Amino acid sequence: MSTEGKDADTAEPTRGRGAIGRAGSYRKGIARRQEILDRAIEVFRARGPEGTSLRRIAEAIGVSHGALLHYFASREELLVAVYQHHEQREGQERADGGRERAAEVMANAAVRNVHVPGLVQLYSTLLAAALEAEQGPANEYFTARFGRVRGNLARRLREDQAAGLVRADVDPARMAALIVAASDGLQIQWLLDPSVALQRTLKDFAVLLAPGTEQSAPGQG
Repeated sequence: MSTEGKDADTAEPTRGRGAIGRAGSYRKGIARRQEILDRAIEVFRARGPEGTSLRRIAEAIGVSHGALLHYFASREELLVAVYQHHEQREGQERADGGRERAAEVMANAAVRNVHVPGLVQLYSTLLAAALEAEQGPANEYFTARFGRVRGNLARRLREDQAAGLVRADVDPARMAALIVAASDGLQIQWLLDPSVALQRTLKDFAVLLAPGTEQSAPGQG
């Protein structure tokens, strides 16, 4: 275990964008913060937050309590930052993987999540915290995140409709909200019962959205 003290931000100034907690105003501080988050992701990947205190988390990732407090004012702030960092890393890794159809986005994410149950638990823990508080790091993060995810899915659905891949009678905004709700609900069920078929169930959206599955008007079909 490391016994390092509070980091001093030194060297060239740099700004972090959208970071939870104190981003660090110099290159060394930003790099140190990212190193802490990288370690924390590996700890939470397998076992989740487990209700541990900020001090216990510091011990688990091999830094001092003071080092964590230098960047994060509370346990909730750290956990939100860890999940945000995980999503950013995942997005960068998938950047060259080609465009996913709207119906594939959540199904493919579910496949990845099967291998990181601790991060799914972290997500669920933070979402519960967001619902309990009218304001705070989790509430602010998930309010913005859900809006962004729904917006991105709605955009993909419109593009898929234009390409003839999704039925034309679907409202993109409403369907995007429904897909997000199904994905989150299924992941909660999977945490309780790993036999729940996350990917196959979410892939059913591709079948439901396929052209030619529109409901016939009364008296037709």
